Amino acid sequence: MISITPEIARRIAVYRQRLSEPQPKADLEGVRQVLREIRCLQIDPIRAVERTQYLVLFSRLGNYPVTLLDTLAYQEKYLFEYWAHAASYVLVEDYALHRHMMENIQYSDGAVGQRYKKWLEANQALRQHILDTIRENGETHPSEIEEIAARDWESTGWTSGRNTTLMISDLWDHGELLVARREGNKKYWDLPERVLPEEVLKRKLPVEEIVLRAAQLALRALGVGTAAHIKKHFIRYRYPDLDAALDRLERDGQVRRVAIEDPEKNWGAAGAWYIHSEDLPLIDFLRGSGWQPRTTLLSPFDNLICDRDRTELMWDFHFRIEIYVPKAKRRWGYYVLPILHGDRMIGRIDPLMDRKKGVLRINAVHAEPQAADDLQTVRAIRSAIDQLAAFLGAERVEFNGPLPQSWEKLAA
Repeated sequence: MISITPEIARRIAVYRQRLSEPQPKADLEGVRQVLREIRCLQIDPIRAVERTQYLVLFSRLGNYPVTLLDTLAYQEKYLFEYWAHAASYVLVEDYALHRHMMENIQYSDGAVGQRYKKWLEANQALRQHILDTIRENGETHPSEIEEIAARDWESTGWTSGRNTTLMISDLWDHGELLVARREGNKKYWDLPERVLPEEVLKRKLPVEEIVLRAAQLALRALGVGTAAHIKKHFIRYRYPDLDAALDRLERDGQVRRVAIEDPEKNWGAAGAWYIHSEDLPLIDFLRGSGWQPRTTLLSPFDNLICDRDRTELMWDFHFRIEIYVPKAKRRWGYYVLPILHGDRMIGRIDPLMDRKKGVLRINAVHAEPQAADDLQTVRAIRSAIDQLAAFLGAERVEFNGPLPQSWEKLAA
């Protein structure tokens, strides 16, 4: 059994997420490099600061042209949109790993799931109409498709009555339609054979091979992790017989178990921890001069912290998104960005980008209980905020809310 400290475990996780130095270049190859490492990039439309797909890359690349992502997704066909741990950009080379979900969609056995299946059955004509329209017209926005639903979808959410949009979503789940391009948040859909190369669409792997490959990709992106962490990463909850796959990978020498020694916390209670064999050299590398820490701000949907339980275990950092919490009940803010300082989470900021006035407003800054308060740390945080402002095109930064007393010089 290989033993490592919590500090080394965190460093490996941060390093594998490309959140330490040296940063990749802020160009197309740099974006490719990051995506090959993290394997998926969550998509979300909220732009209180910037859309998360762009923020996640900013945390790793610094100031880069956001158009690079569109180039890779819709021109070079290096990426396509599908489900990872959420709706995401994923690598075209991983298509076969996602195809299994497309061919094995499972609907809930609960009341909503049964109602949804009945709605699908009643609207087969709508389904065929959408496919026929797109086949004839090419890239199509849902608003361009005639609404012919035989039965309306009823819900208390945003999908109520949006029959065409909901049916397109189901066709996407099954891989029968893919996003061909975007204009902001507007998605234009097309048939898979007109979005991806034929040889990609033909790729098929047995489920056992999918789990073996995806588990290794997830573990490498995590750095270190348990079976539960792998299940919640990359192709979330799509790892049938993962324990058997990990046993095989361990027998074959592809992964190794690690013990995380901590006198204050029993990390083993979360299950057996693993590291990919190719990452074993990182243990000694990151104990010494190989560790080059950096201070950066993370999207609330960042891959490093998308598993909230793992985040709390590894960083003692309780993080939840408060977007849907009533304003009066929010503890931290609407769109809060954690502060990663080296291998520690030392605080969070509540920013808002005022694009009309060119101002990045910092509504509050919160420090974690054990956060460093030396001048060097404060300067590193301010530098991270200024880098975010530059990326957003802000002309200035305004601090409008409370600051930790020990970090008051942030606003200087």
